[in-house]
Amino acid sequence: MTVRDIRIIGDPVLAQRCAEIEHIDDGIRALVDDLIETVKLPGRAGVAAPQIGVGLRAFSYNIDGDIGYILNPRIVEVRGEPVPTGEGCLSVPGLWHDALRHPYARAEGIDLDGARVVLEGEGLFAQMLQHETDHLDGMLYLKRLSADDRKAAMREVREKIWLT
Repeated sequence: MTVRDIRIIGDPVLAQRCAEIEHIDDGIRALVDDLIETVKLPGRAGVAAPQIGVGLRAFSYNIDGDIGYILNPRIVEVRGEPVPTGEGCLSVPGLWHDALRHPYARAEGIDLDGARVVLEGEGLFAQMLQHETDHLDGMLYLKRLSADDRKAAMREVREKIWLT
C-alpha cells in the first residue's frame, strides 16, 4: 500500500476516458489499496485512478470518515436541478469554484469480489460521486463551471507555478 502522487491538469491521463476493469487480479487489488491509502490523507474526499496515473475505472472516497472504493462505477440516477457547489480538485491544486452538481446521485459498480456495489447520497457524497465519475470520463470539474467562471479558472490555471 502506497500513497501515490497526484497527477496535475495537463497530464494526458486526466483527459482520457478510462477503460473498464475486466479482470480482478493482484494488480487491481494493489490499485485499490493505493487509492484507499491516497484518499486517507487530510482534506481528500475522493481519488480517481487517473489522478494517480492509472487509466482504469476505479475511485476511492473518504466522506466524513466513511472510506471505500468502487470499480467500474457509473452514475445511474441523479435528482434535482444542478446547483452551484463549491468544489476543488487535487489535480487542479489551489483553485475553488462553483461547479454545477445534482443534489442527489446514485452510482453502481462492483467490488474486488465482483459483487454489485451501490453508492448513493446527497450533498457532499453526491458531489463526490459525480466529481470522481467525471474523472473516469476524462473530465475535470472545470468543465462543469459556467462559461465566465471557467474563463476565470483557466486564467488562474495558467498563472499557477505548478504548471511551469
